[in-house]
Amino acid sequence: MNSSVNYPVISVDEVIRPTRVEVDLKILAENFRTIKKHVAPAKVMPVLKANAYGHGLVRVALLMEELEADYLGVAVLEEGILLRQKGIKIPILVLGGIWGNQIPIFIKHDLSITASSIEKLKQIDELSAQLKKKARVHLKIDTGMERLGVHYYHAEKFFEATLSCKHIIIDGVYSHFANSDDRDFSFAKLQLERFNEALSFFEKHSLPTPTRHMANSGAILQMPEANLDIVRPGIMLYGVYPSQEVKYTVKVSPALTWKSLVVYFKVIKAGNSVGYGMTWKPDHDIRAVTIPVGYGDGYLRAMSNKAEVSIHGKRYPVIGRISMDQIVVNIEKDSAYNGDEVTLIGVNGNNSITVEELADWAGTIPYEILTNINTRVPRVYKR
Repeated sequence: MNSSVNYPVISVDEVIRPTRVEVDLKILAENFRTIKKHVAPAKVMPVLKANAYGHGLVRVALLMEELEADYLGVAVLEEGILLRQKGIKIPILVLGGIWGNQIPIFIKHDLSITASSIEKLKQIDELSAQLKKKARVHLKIDTGMERLGVHYYHAEKFFEATLSCKHIIIDGVYSHFANSDDRDFSFAKLQLERFNEALSFFEKHSLPTPTRHMANSGAILQMPEANLDIVRPGIMLYGVYPSQEVKYTVKVSPALTWKSLVVYFKVIKAGNSVGYGMTWKPDHDIRAVTIPVGYGDGYLRAMSNKAEVSIHGKRYPVIGRISMDQIVVNIEKDSAYNGDEVTLIGVNGNNSITVEELADWAGTIPYEILTNINTRVPRVYKR
């Protein structure tokens, strides 16, 4: 068993925080293989942004390279640089927007750039010429997300502009779905039509069509026609579905478990309030335990007086407001001792607490739960 966090890197024997995340690399690998088989012959670009959805950027990237992933997708330049510094060799696409002074850094680290306008395309070409190198570029087309990219109805001028760029390599062209994980994904189908219409430029001009990609997790599950040349699985790679409305056509399993330990036991007398703001008090004497996790770790404050944890395979409620570093759990008349394991996410005995439940308690989505688990929480990796 190996253990690491983004900063600092530690061994399993040095994990002294009782609160930790365990990532099962075997499950993660199986999820990747399942997705790859499902979308074949399309290639797979695992998306590792936001610390690999809380699972640990570097360790997940090393696993994906071991599994011979074709590409990796990250959100920001710094994520790509870190992976190069850690020895990752496979192509990496930075999916986020750029600004001018970043371009030489992209080229230095052999990272593919998202070109989202004619102006940026020309800027990349000019700086590449100055450096006497070629930049790798993926062209971004906006088909309805209204975030990044050239609108599909202006794509022809964008594609024409590439023909005069002599210092770039067009590695791909892509778009992004706005609602492919909804029960009604008719707009996603319209977006795909718009994308294909824009791509007809290349056939009309007898030019090779760049590698195409558009399918995120929702589209992989519901729109096989969107697989194209590459798919970009994000949250489903980690075993969590993008919504409760999506069709579960591919079976994936959660790879992450979030655990802690009991560090204090007490009896709370009837009428005594618990936590900041005095939002909860018992009407009878109860037993309670303190767990060293809080919103400073990503255990969201919005879950106060709603969340549950599992101890000895039984669920217990979180009482009072969640603090930055601690929560209090009502175990009523049961017993728990210092050092007893507490499950925040994952299986505990015959009981399971899911990412989706935490999202419901917090009034948010599973993505936010996973990506909010702070890097001060050690990641422990199991093979």
